[in-house]
Amino acid sequence: MKVFNNAITGKEEQFLSDEHKALSEFYKAFNTQNIELMEKNWSNDEGVMDNPLGGILRGWENIQEVYQKIFFGKAEVYVEFYDYSIYKQGDIFFAAGRERGYILENGKKIELDIRTSRIYGKENGNYQQLHHHGSITDAKLLDTYQKLVMEKS
Repeated sequence: MKVFNNAITGKEEQFLSDEHKALSEFYKAFNTQNIELMEKNWSNDEGVMDNPLGGILRGWENIQEVYQKIFFGKAEVYVEFYDYSIYKQGDIFFAAGRERGYILENGKKIELDIRTSRIYGKENGNYQQLHHHGSITDAKLLDTYQKLVMEKS
């Protein structure tokens, strides 16, 4: 098993593989708050997201609501993927690792530490995200994250 330590931020210009490109496109969409680019990264029909902000959500229409709250809320959120492995089988791959980043609200910066996995499958020749699972172990950080991100501006 290969563990990658170079963070994926979405600013990558060269990719080690198609899998890295799909992951980079996700983080580019996330960190630039680009909902259209985010939609292109997700499967329109089959996507499932399970994370602290929305519970279990199925289908892009439900998933996009969480991203809209993150992107257009009062707090800025930045994350990058690191300490991860990629596992590939046929037209499906999954990546398991960690996200680090921050929430910035009214000049206050709170560091994030999130365990993350993402599953992608090929649709029309391109990888589309099928599943995301994220979790925050620190209960106090989880509570702060939920309150800051889910509050309306």
